[in-house]
Amino acid sequence: MLNVSPATRIFVALEPTDMRQSFNGLSARVQSVLAQDPLSGHLFLFVNRSRNRLKVLLFDGSGLWVCAKRLEKGTFGWPQGEGPSRCLRPEELSLLLHGLEATPRRNWFRR
Repeated sequence: MLNVSPATRIFVALEPTDMRQSFNGLSARVQSVLAQDPLSGHLFLFVNRSRNRLKVLLFDGSGLWVCAKRLEKGTFGWPQGEGPSRCLRPEELSLLLHGLEATPRRNWFRR
């Protein structure tokens, strides 16, 4: 599991990404699409079009890490929004990485 400090921001790219990209492709995407610095120490999350594969790009002070996860069943509950990215809270990241949805659903309970 990724340990996130309170100062670490978590950016989620809202558009699907080609999962063949690795260090150079993802860091270029962070700079061009998300308008952020990939060496900032923040986490950057990317998903494929079918939302069953996820990659995380992060800089630990000495180099870049690329972490990947593939769900065997189901899809990631990817956040929606306007613009190229959205920021998540650490608890939302934990839910997302475990394949759970963090967005509340209306009328999910029985009356």
